[in-house]
Amino acid sequence: MMETFWYCAVTLMLAVYAVLDGFDFGLGIVYPFVAKTDTERRIALAAIGPVWNGNEVWLIAAGGLLFFAFPKAYAAGFSGFYLALIIVLWLLIARGLALELRSHLNHTLWRQFWDVTFAGASMLLAVVFGAALGNLIRGMPLSQDGYFFVALWTNFMTGPDPGILDWFTILMGVTSVSVLAFHGANYLAMKTEGQLRGQACRAARLAGAAAAALAGLTLIAVLFVQPSFRLNYAAHPIGYVFPLIGLVALMAALGLRRRDRDAGAFYATSLLILTMLAGAAWGSYPNILIATNDPANSLTVTNATAGAYGMHVGLWWFLIGFGLIIAYQVCAHRAFWGKVQL
Repeated sequence: MMETFWYCAVTLMLAVYAVLDGFDFGLGIVYPFVAKTDTERRIALAAIGPVWNGNEVWLIAAGGLLFFAFPKAYAAGFSGFYLALIIVLWLLIARGLALELRSHLNHTLWRQFWDVTFAGASMLLAVVFGAALGNLIRGMPLSQDGYFFVALWTNFMTGPDPGILDWFTILMGVTSVSVLAFHGANYLAMKTEGQLRGQACRAARLAGAAAAALAGLTLIAVLFVQPSFRLNYAAHPIGYVFPLIGLVALMAALGLRRRDRDAGAFYATSLLILTMLAGAAWGSYPNILIATNDPANSLTVTNATAGAYGMHVGLWWFLIGFGLIIAYQVCAHRAFWGKVQL
Protein backbone atom coordinates (compact mmCIF):
# COMPACT_ATOMS: atom_id res chain seq x y z
CA MET A 1 0.00 0.00 0.00
CA MET A 2 2.77 2.46 0.90
CA GLU A 3 4.60 1.60 -2.32
CA THR A 4 1.55 2.61 -4.34
CA PHE A 5 1.21 5.85 -2.38
CA TRP A 6 4.81 6.85 -3.09
CA TYR A 7 4.41 5.89 -6.77
CA CYS A 8 1.41 8.23 -6.96
CA ALA A 9 3.29 10.94 -5.04
CA VAL A 10 6.26 10.89 -7.43
CA THR A 11 3.88 10.94 -10.41
CA LEU A 12 1.97 13.88 -8.94
CA MET A 13 5.15 15.89 -8.31
CA LEU A 14 6.36 15.33 -11.88
CA ALA A 15 2.92 16.15 -13.31
CA VAL A 16 2.71 19.42 -11.37
CA TYR A 17 6.22 20.27 -12.53
CA ALA A 18 5.19 19.62 -16.12
CA VAL A 19 2.25 22.01 -15.74
CA LEU A 20 4.08 24.82 -13.93
CA ASP A 21 7.48 24.78 -15.60
CA GLY A 22 5.71 23.65 -18.77
CA PHE A 23 4.23 27.09 -19.37
CA ASP A 24 7.74 28.52 -18.92
CA PHE A 25 9.05 26.17 -21.61
CA GLY A 26 6.05 26.85 -23.81
CA LEU A 27 6.50 30.61 -23.54
CA GLY A 28 10.15 30.15 -24.50
CA ILE A 29 9.16 28.08 -27.55
CA VAL A 30 6.80 30.74 -28.94
CA TYR A 31 8.91 33.67 -27.66
CA PRO A 32 10.80 34.39 -30.93
CA PHE A 33 7.56 34.32 -32.95
CA VAL A 34 5.26 36.44 -30.78
CA ALA A 35 7.59 38.97 -29.11
CA LYS A 36 8.82 41.13 -31.99
CA THR A 37 10.15 44.22 -30.22
CA ASP A 38 12.38 44.60 -27.19
CA THR A 39 9.47 45.95 -25.16
CA GLU A 40 7.33 42.92 -26.04
CA ARG A 41 10.19 40.61 -25.11
CA ARG A 42 10.60 42.32 -21.76
CA ILE A 43 6.87 41.95 -21.11
CA ALA A 44 6.96 38.26 -22.09
CA LEU A 45 9.89 37.57 -19.79
CA ALA A 46 8.26 39.56 -16.99
CA ALA A 47 5.25 37.22 -17.25
CA ILE A 48 7.36 34.34 -15.92
CA GLY A 49 10.10 36.30 -14.15
CA PRO A 50 8.67 36.11 -10.62
CA VAL A 51 7.69 32.41 -10.76
CA TRP A 52 9.92 30.40 -13.10
CA ASN A 53 12.56 29.68 -10.47
CA GLY A 54 10.00 28.49 -7.93
CA ASN A 55 8.37 26.23 -10.52
CA GLU A 56 11.60 24.22 -10.76
CA VAL A 57 11.30 23.28 -7.08
CA TRP A 58 8.86 20.56 -8.15
CA LEU A 59 11.53 18.86 -10.28
CA ILE A 60 14.03 18.88 -7.42
CA ALA A 61 11.38 17.62 -5.00
CA ALA A 62 10.34 14.83 -7.40
CA GLY A 63 13.96 13.70 -7.78
CA GLY A 64 14.43 13.68 -4.01
CA LEU A 65 11.21 11.74 -3.54
CA LEU A 66 12.26 9.15 -6.13
CA PHE A 67 15.61 8.74 -4.37
CA PHE A 68 13.87 8.33 -1.01
CA ALA A 69 11.08 5.93 -2.01
CA PHE A 70 12.60 3.93 -4.89
CA PRO A 71 16.40 4.17 -4.54
CA LYS A 72 17.11 1.26 -6.89
CA ALA A 73 15.10 2.83 -9.71
CA TYR A 74 16.77 6.19 -9.02
CA ALA A 75 20.25 4.63 -9.20
CA ALA A 76 19.49 2.68 -12.37
CA GLY A 77 17.85 5.63 -14.13
CA PHE A 78 20.56 8.16 -13.27
CA SER A 79 23.26 5.68 -14.31
CA GLY A 80 21.68 4.59 -17.59
CA PHE A 81 20.54 8.07 -18.62
CA TYR A 82 23.68 9.85 -17.47
CA LEU A 83 24.34 11.61 -20.80
CA ALA A 84 20.72 12.70 -21.18
CA LEU A 85 20.63 14.05 -17.62
CA ILE A 86 23.82 16.05 -18.19
CA ILE A 87 22.18 17.55 -21.29
CA VAL A 88 19.13 18.48 -19.20
CA LEU A 89 21.36 20.06 -16.56
CA TRP A 90 23.20 22.22 -19.09
CA LEU A 91 19.96 23.28 -20.77
CA LEU A 92 18.46 24.30 -17.42
CA ILE A 93 21.61 26.28 -16.64
CA ALA A 94 21.56 27.99 -20.05
CA ARG A 95 17.88 28.89 -19.71
CA GLY A 96 18.38 30.29 -16.22
CA LEU A 97 21.37 32.34 -17.29
CA ALA A 98 19.42 33.75 -20.23
CA LEU A 99 16.60 34.92 -17.95
CA GLU A 100 18.95 36.44 -15.41
CA LEU A 101 21.63 38.01 -17.66
CA ARG A 102 19.63 39.40 -20.56
CA SER A 103 19.03 42.77 -18.91
CA HIS A 104 22.53 43.17 -17.47
CA LEU A 105 23.92 44.90 -20.55
CA ASN A 106 22.09 47.35 -22.79
CA HIS A 107 23.43 46.11 -26.12
CA THR A 108 21.46 44.64 -29.02
CA LEU A 109 23.78 41.70 -29.70
CA TRP A 110 23.94 40.84 -25.99
CA ARG A 111 20.16 40.69 -25.72
CA GLN A 112 19.74 38.81 -28.99
CA PHE A 113 22.24 36.17 -27.86
CA TRP A 114 20.33 35.51 -24.63
CA ASP A 115 16.99 35.60 -26.46
CA VAL A 116 18.18 32.82 -28.78
CA THR A 117 19.61 30.92 -25.80
CA PHE A 118 16.33 31.16 -23.87
CA ALA A 119 14.19 30.06 -26.82
CA GLY A 120 16.56 27.28 -27.90
CA ALA A 121 17.00 25.87 -24.39
CA SER A 122 13.24 25.95 -23.79
CA MET A 123 12.49 24.03 -26.99
CA LEU A 124 15.26 21.47 -26.41
CA LEU A 125 14.11 20.90 -22.82
CA ALA A 126 10.60 20.20 -24.09
CA VAL A 127 12.03 17.70 -26.59
CA VAL A 128 14.27 16.02 -23.99
CA PHE A 129 11.53 15.69 -21.37
CA GLY A 130 9.12 14.33 -23.98
CA ALA A 131 11.74 11.82 -25.14
CA ALA A 132 12.36 10.86 -21.49
CA LEU A 133 8.68 10.05 -21.06
CA GLY A 134 8.88 8.04 -24.28
CA ASN A 135 11.79 6.03 -22.86
CA LEU A 136 9.83 5.28 -19.69
CA ILE A 137 6.85 4.08 -21.73
CA ARG A 138 8.89 2.07 -24.25
CA GLY A 139 11.31 0.61 -21.69
CA MET A 140 15.05 0.02 -21.62
CA PRO A 141 17.35 -3.07 -21.71
CA LEU A 142 17.57 -3.74 -17.97
CA SER A 143 19.98 -6.44 -16.84
CA GLN A 144 19.23 -8.91 -14.04
CA ASP A 145 20.85 -6.60 -11.48
CA GLY A 146 18.53 -3.77 -12.56
CA TYR A 147 21.04 -1.59 -14.44
CA PHE A 148 21.26 -0.67 -18.11
CA PHE A 149 23.11 1.41 -20.67
CA VAL A 150 21.59 2.96 -23.77
CA ALA A 151 23.37 4.89 -26.49
CA LEU A 152 22.02 8.27 -27.54
CA TRP A 153 20.73 6.53 -30.67
CA THR A 154 21.21 3.24 -32.53
CA ASN A 155 19.05 2.56 -35.60
CA PHE A 156 16.11 4.76 -34.48
CA MET A 157 13.92 1.67 -34.10
CA THR A 158 12.22 0.32 -30.99
CA GLY A 159 13.09 -3.20 -29.87
CA PRO A 160 14.94 -5.11 -27.16
CA ASP A 161 18.08 -2.94 -27.45
CA PRO A 162 17.00 0.61 -28.37
CA GLY A 163 18.75 3.96 -28.07
CA ILE A 164 17.54 6.97 -26.13
CA LEU A 165 16.34 8.43 -29.43
CA ASP A 166 14.21 6.38 -31.80
CA TRP A 167 11.15 7.15 -33.90
CA PHE A 168 8.83 6.77 -30.90
CA THR A 169 10.77 8.92 -28.43
CA ILE A 170 11.30 11.58 -31.12
CA LEU A 171 7.54 11.57 -31.73
CA MET A 172 7.02 12.01 -27.99
CA GLY A 173 9.49 14.88 -27.98
CA VAL A 174 7.77 16.67 -30.87
CA THR A 175 4.38 16.14 -29.23
CA SER A 176 5.76 17.60 -26.01
CA VAL A 177 6.93 20.70 -27.90
CA SER A 178 3.48 21.25 -29.46
CA VAL A 179 1.54 20.69 -26.21
CA LEU A 180 3.83 22.93 -24.15
CA ALA A 181 3.84 25.62 -26.87
CA PHE A 182 0.01 25.56 -26.72
CA HIS A 183 0.17 25.75 -22.92
CA GLY A 184 2.76 28.54 -22.85
CA ALA A 185 1.03 30.63 -25.52
CA ASN A 186 -2.23 30.44 -23.56
CA TYR A 187 -0.38 31.59 -20.45
CA LEU A 188 1.22 34.51 -22.30
CA ALA A 189 -2.16 35.54 -23.73
CA MET A 190 -3.64 35.42 -20.22
CA LYS A 191 -0.87 37.63 -18.81
CA THR A 192 -0.57 40.29 -21.54
CA GLU A 193 -2.60 42.83 -23.47
CA GLY A 194 -2.66 44.50 -26.87
CA GLN A 195 -0.63 43.35 -29.83
CA LEU A 196 1.48 40.89 -27.85
CA ARG A 197 -1.64 39.14 -26.59
CA GLY A 198 -3.02 38.94 -30.14
CA GLN A 199 0.20 37.37 -31.40
CA ALA A 200 0.15 34.90 -28.50
CA CYS A 201 -3.44 33.96 -29.33
CA ARG A 202 -2.51 33.24 -32.95
CA ALA A 203 0.45 31.14 -31.84
CA ALA A 204 -1.80 29.24 -29.41
CA ARG A 205 -4.30 28.40 -32.15
CA LEU A 206 -1.54 27.02 -34.41
CA ALA A 207 0.11 25.09 -31.58
CA GLY A 208 -3.27 23.73 -30.47
CA ALA A 209 -4.00 22.31 -33.91
CA ALA A 210 -0.55 20.66 -34.00
CA ALA A 211 -0.98 19.34 -30.45
CA ALA A 212 -4.34 17.75 -31.27
CA ALA A 213 -2.97 15.96 -34.34
CA LEU A 214 0.25 14.80 -32.65
CA ALA A 215 -1.52 13.70 -29.46
CA GLY A 216 -3.78 11.38 -31.46
CA LEU A 217 -0.81 9.98 -33.36
CA THR A 218 1.14 9.49 -30.11
CA LEU A 219 -1.73 7.60 -28.47
CA ILE A 220 -1.78 5.13 -31.37
CA ALA A 221 2.02 4.81 -31.20
CA VAL A 222 1.91 4.06 -27.44
CA LEU A 223 -0.50 1.17 -27.99
CA PHE A 224 1.80 -0.17 -30.70
CA VAL A 225 5.09 0.23 -28.81
CA GLN A 226 3.89 -0.83 -25.36
CA PRO A 227 0.81 -3.06 -25.71
CA SER A 228 1.09 -4.09 -22.04
CA PHE A 229 -0.36 -0.69 -21.12
CA ARG A 230 -3.77 -2.02 -22.09
CA LEU A 231 -3.59 -4.70 -19.38
CA ASN A 232 -4.03 -2.23 -16.52
CA TYR A 233 -6.86 -0.50 -18.32
CA ALA A 234 -8.54 -3.82 -19.06
CA ALA A 235 -8.12 -5.01 -15.45
CA HIS A 236 -9.20 -1.65 -13.93
CA PRO A 237 -11.45 0.17 -16.44
CA ILE A 238 -11.79 3.15 -14.09
CA GLY A 239 -8.39 4.21 -15.45
CA TYR A 240 -10.09 5.19 -18.72
CA VAL A 241 -11.21 8.32 -16.90
CA PHE A 242 -7.74 9.80 -17.48
CA PRO A 243 -7.67 9.65 -21.31
CA LEU A 244 -11.34 10.64 -21.43
CA ILE A 245 -10.77 13.72 -19.26
CA GLY A 246 -7.66 14.46 -21.33
CA LEU A 247 -9.73 14.35 -24.54
CA VAL A 248 -12.37 16.65 -23.02
CA ALA A 249 -9.62 19.02 -21.81
CA LEU A 250 -8.05 19.14 -25.28
CA MET A 251 -11.39 19.87 -26.96
CA ALA A 252 -12.18 22.48 -24.31
CA ALA A 253 -8.79 24.15 -24.76
CA LEU A 254 -9.29 24.39 -28.52
CA GLY A 255 -12.85 25.70 -28.12
CA LEU A 256 -11.97 28.22 -25.44
CA ARG A 257 -9.02 29.42 -27.50
CA ARG A 258 -11.30 30.08 -30.47
CA ARG A 259 -13.55 32.13 -28.14
CA ASP A 260 -10.49 34.02 -26.81
CA ARG A 261 -11.07 32.77 -23.26
CA ASP A 262 -7.44 33.02 -22.19
CA ALA A 263 -7.67 31.82 -18.58
CA GLY A 264 -10.05 28.98 -19.45
CA ALA A 265 -7.78 27.78 -22.27
CA PHE A 266 -4.77 27.85 -19.94
CA TYR A 267 -6.53 25.84 -17.25
CA ALA A 268 -7.71 23.35 -19.88
CA THR A 269 -4.18 22.74 -21.15
CA SER A 270 -3.05 22.36 -17.53
CA LEU A 271 -5.66 19.63 -17.06
CA LEU A 272 -4.61 18.05 -20.36
CA ILE A 273 -0.98 17.72 -19.22
CA LEU A 274 -1.99 16.34 -15.82
CA THR A 275 -4.27 13.67 -17.30
CA MET A 276 -1.77 12.67 -20.01
CA LEU A 277 0.89 11.93 -17.39
CA ALA A 278 -1.63 10.29 -15.04
CA GLY A 279 -2.76 8.03 -17.89
CA ALA A 280 0.83 7.02 -18.64
CA ALA A 281 1.45 6.25 -14.96
CA TRP A 282 -1.74 4.19 -14.76
CA GLY A 283 -0.72 2.10 -17.75
CA SER A 284 2.82 1.58 -16.47
CA TYR A 285 1.96 0.61 -12.85
CA PRO A 286 3.45 -1.29 -11.03
CA ASN A 287 6.50 -0.78 -13.26
CA ILE A 288 8.83 2.16 -12.71
CA LEU A 289 11.41 1.10 -15.33
CA ILE A 290 10.15 -1.38 -17.91
CA ALA A 291 12.62 -3.96 -19.29
CA THR A 292 12.53 -4.38 -23.06
CA ASN A 293 14.51 -7.66 -23.04
CA ASP A 294 12.93 -9.66 -20.19
CA PRO A 295 9.84 -8.49 -18.24
CA ALA A 296 11.26 -10.20 -15.13
CA ASN A 297 14.07 -7.60 -15.05
CA SER A 298 11.65 -4.66 -14.77
CA LEU A 299 11.98 -2.45 -11.70
CA THR A 300 8.62 -2.20 -9.96
CA VAL A 301 7.20 -0.52 -6.88
CA THR A 302 7.92 -3.71 -4.93
CA ASN A 303 11.44 -4.71 -5.97
CA ALA A 304 12.84 -1.14 -6.18
CA THR A 305 11.35 0.22 -2.98
CA ALA A 306 13.04 1.45 0.18
CA GLY A 307 12.42 -0.11 3.60
CA ALA A 308 8.91 -0.06 5.07
CA TYR A 309 9.99 1.80 8.21
CA GLY A 310 11.63 4.61 6.25
CA MET A 311 8.59 5.05 4.01
CA HIS A 312 6.25 5.32 6.99
CA VAL A 313 8.45 7.85 8.79
CA GLY A 314 9.05 9.80 5.58
CA LEU A 315 5.30 10.17 5.07
CA TRP A 316 5.04 12.84 7.76
CA TRP A 317 8.00 14.81 6.41
CA PHE A 318 6.53 14.57 2.92
CA LEU A 319 3.17 15.95 4.05
CA ILE A 320 4.89 18.88 5.81
CA GLY A 321 7.17 19.63 2.83
CA PHE A 322 4.32 19.24 0.32
CA GLY A 323 2.18 21.65 2.32
CA LEU A 324 4.99 24.23 2.42
CA ILE A 325 5.56 24.00 -1.35
CA ILE A 326 1.84 24.44 -2.04
CA ALA A 327 1.66 27.44 0.32
CA TYR A 328 4.68 29.07 -1.34
CA GLN A 329 3.34 28.50 -4.85
CA VAL A 330 -0.09 29.90 -4.01
CA CYS A 331 1.43 33.01 -2.42
CA ALA A 332 3.87 33.58 -5.28
CA HIS A 333 1.26 33.26 -8.03
CA ARG A 334 -1.31 35.36 -6.15
CA ALA A 335 1.25 38.11 -5.56
CA PHE A 336 1.89 38.43 -9.30
CA TRP A 337 -1.63 37.66 -10.53
CA GLY A 338 -3.10 39.67 -13.37
CA LYS A 339 -1.71 41.33 -16.46
CA VAL A 340 1.99 42.15 -16.68
CA GLN A 341 2.98 45.74 -16.18
CA LEU A 342 6.56 46.84 -16.85
